[in-house]
Amino acid sequence: MGKTKLLFLCSRNQWRSPTAEALFKNHPRYDARSAGTENGARIKVTGCHLGWADTIFCMERKHADRLREKFPEDLAGKPVVILRIPDDYPAAHDPELIARLRDALAPHLPDL
Repeated sequence: MGKTKLLFLCSRNQWRSPTAEALFKNHPRYDARSAGTENGARIKVTGCHLGWADTIFCMERKHADRLREKFPEDLAGKPVVILRIPDDYPAAHDPELIARLRDALAPHLPDL
């Protein structure tokens, strides 16, 4: 059986979503990717990202709203989870950000 594919989204794909992606590097059950919803994102989300993913995790509601607006067909039937993690962290891999991500993901991915 293949790994479950997780897509993490924030605004610019600078701190939050790449940090979430890194939590799953070399994980035996999950593959993860990350992208951003803004035009200036380091990696901008595309329909291909959404097609690849089994579950989509958005850091804030505005990210899910942007997806529904731009990619309604690609989102059909896909679980979208809003983690409620604000853009309050100074850098990727910030220990407080990692702890917050783990807490927010635990109900959805118990073997994190």
